[in-house]
Amino acid sequence: MPTAITTLRASLAAALDNPNVWNTFSYPPATIIANSVIVAPADDYITPSNNTYAAISPMANFKIIMTVPMFDNEGNLNGIETMAVAVFNKLAASSIKMNVGAMSAPSVLEVQSGSLLTADFSISTLTSWS
Repeated sequence: MPTAITTLRASLAAALDNPNVWNTFSYPPATIIANSVIVAPADDYITPSNNTYAAISPMANFKIIMTVPMFDNEGNLNGIETMAVAVFNKLAASSIKMNVGAMSAPSVLEVQSGSLLTADFSISTLTSWS
């Protein structure tokens, strides 16, 4: 049975948890920091499979956002690539059945905490209406 919509983000964050390597958030934090993995709703977020039958599982779509410190070109690309491999392996090892989409190109993100390099994966998983 799919994970309920109400607990799905927390389940994804638990699967991606990697203490002492990165911070994991089940929602976009108020201040984005380096070395973070963030589970954020994608657009479209929840896609019902059928408007009549609540028993048919909806599809939930997320972005798994990765952030690393902004160093020189080689340093930051190595960091985001290493994190992407680790995140993908954690997603593959989880018990959550999902489709993992392509990783975005790394880009610079200017936030309150400074300059970060970021990239994201899209994932889709069936969920339940509870």
